[in-house]
Amino acid sequence: MNRQKIVETIGTEYHRANIEEDEWSYAKDAGSLASLTEKLGGVKPAHYKLDRRFTDVDDTGSYAVLVETKQSFTDADASQLATYVEEEYALHRGTKVIAILANTTDDRIRVWKSEINEEHLLPDETVLDCMAHYKRLFSVDQQNDRESVMRNTFLLNELLHRKDIDERNRSQFVGTCLLYVKDEVTKYCHGGRVTSETCNRLNARWKQFSPKQIREGISEVLESLLDGSKNKEKKVKLLNRDVLGDQKVRALSTDEWVDVLSFILMKIYRFIDSDSSEGQDILNLFFITFNKYVGKADKNQAFTPDHITNFMVRLTDITFKDIVLDECCGSGSFLVQAMVHELADARRGHTDAEFQQLAEEIKQHHIFGIESEEKAYGLSTTNMLIHSDGNSNVEFGSCFDKRAFIKAARPTVILMNPPYNAKPKTIPDFYKKDWTKKEKDGKSDPTKGMVFVKYLSDIAKSEDWDGVRLAVLLPMAAAIGTGTRLAQMKADLLENNTLEAVFSLPAEIFYPGASVQVCCMLFTLNRSHFEIDGRTPRKKTFFGYYKDDGFIKKKNLGRVEQFDEDGHSIWKAIEKRWIDLFRNKTVEAGYSAMQAVCSTDEWLAEAYMETDYSKLTDADFQRTINNYLAYLVTEGNVYED
Repeated sequence: MNRQKIVETIGTEYHRANIEEDEWSYAKDAGSLASLTEKLGGVKPAHYKLDRRFTDVDDTGSYAVLVETKQSFTDADASQLATYVEEEYALHRGTKVIAILANTTDDRIRVWKSEINEEHLLPDETVLDCMAHYKRLFSVDQQNDRESVMRNTFLLNELLHRKDIDERNRSQFVGTCLLYVKDEVTKYCHGGRVTSETCNRLNARWKQFSPKQIREGISEVLESLLDGSKNKEKKVKLLNRDVLGDQKVRALSTDEWVDVLSFILMKIYRFIDSDSSEGQDILNLFFITFNKYVGKADKNQAFTPDHITNFMVRLTDITFKDIVLDECCGSGSFLVQAMVHELADARRGHTDAEFQQLAEEIKQHHIFGIESEEKAYGLSTTNMLIHSDGNSNVEFGSCFDKRAFIKAARPTVILMNPPYNAKPKTIPDFYKKDWTKKEKDGKSDPTKGMVFVKYLSDIAKSEDWDGVRLAVLLPMAAAIGTGTRLAQMKADLLENNTLEAVFSLPAEIFYPGASVQVCCMLFTLNRSHFEIDGRTPRKKTFFGYYKDDGFIKKKNLGRVEQFDEDGHSIWKAIEKRWIDLFRNKTVEAGYSAMQAVCSTDEWLAEAYMETDYSKLTDADFQRTINNYLAYLVTEGNVYED
């Protein structure tokens, strides 16, 4: 990229030059080279003529973008750029600096924020952008702070408990309050900055309102956000009924409303930069955490934990070009996680303007969901709104009645955690033709949720979809597949689809909700598992024994992520290992196996992997016994006394 193009891209109006060839001399800026040397503590600089300097000043501070060009820069050139950064700070104290190395023979750049070192390198900044973009990289009052958000989420739950807000309504309640707070900051606080002054200003505003006016204000924000959304009337009705119309919410006084809104503003929203991928991830974690409290009230709830949705999204290698479907979307966790990944992928290699176009396409045309339960449908609506997707394609109703919707979506990736105990009467007769009368009249689906996968498999075959990746959570009983119904379902699935992998996941993954033990199955739809003879597997299936995710159970908090002594997430390291083992198809004792399987085989790592006996302890033995007992209780073979 030539220098003129660099100036035009960042902004001609911000370009500053004080010597020939439109360059910037820090020696001239200081008055003389001797003065610059003095400012630098007596050390004469080896470099002081910067190729291109850009500056801007507003009420948020002073900004400088420093660009040094080379035909083809190397690591050694960073030291020269570091000299210019030091000179900028010496002469313009308090300036926020972005430093860039840029090639003139191609478009390659390397970008740092504030300092020239590995810690401050911005690896996702691969395309030169405008001054406004570089200013947005600095947000001193709203930074992503996962630890603060999670600590304060627990405290917020305690606050809502004291305000007598029902557990089952808290997730949606805090979601709608967060949307209102975000709207208020945007409207009444310059630049969307969150400071103590912001809090005082909004507190004074809110205290002028009656409780009814606050509820009406929240309702207006929700209706505005849902403008143009499919099923708007249904969504607004549910949000008003389950949140704003709830008796205990209506009983809140103005002071209590201000307490809640102020807490969310200063203890939650302030620590989340929702314009970043990390911020979107923290938003999802915040929302899902409150679903844990829903789980405490309903032991049959199986909301998928945030880190597991992220793992499954990574398994399917989602990019910004994919179209994602969840036919049993619940609170929308898979859809949000998929959207976050697509948006992050879209940022790489694109300018802000290009990204905004891609983001709109992703939110409007890449995310599709279906949910049949009203409470969960309301949760998914709120969750998507929190992530700035007010026009999401989330349909209300049974997925079995939404065949046309699914066909029109034409997904390339399917993520799902279907009901494991769906009532047989909710399943189409077509899938119950061979069921016994006892199964048809029973209380729960004898396929353990596999019928939902078969339904999508049938659509994929009829529509001739090619290479669609499907990742699904199912009970371990479905993978073991004993009994006529499960064995037949496994055979039907392998006839038209390839079983790529099965991962045994940690016990009590839904704690404090459902106690069922699950595995994740990964299929490629509409590609038979077998050779042309219909019996010989075309390839081996990867089996992962992924039982330890580094989380521990804590009272009132559920399963909690752990960090090492340096503050690094233990889960992130474990997830990387899980993904690497799968992608490289690595066989490792105690962790993974590769095995050619058919429908009569068990689809679990435990059946095929070698045991690393050197790592076994008494605790492992006891844990296995406990897990087996829990399984027997769940299946009704043993009853707790």
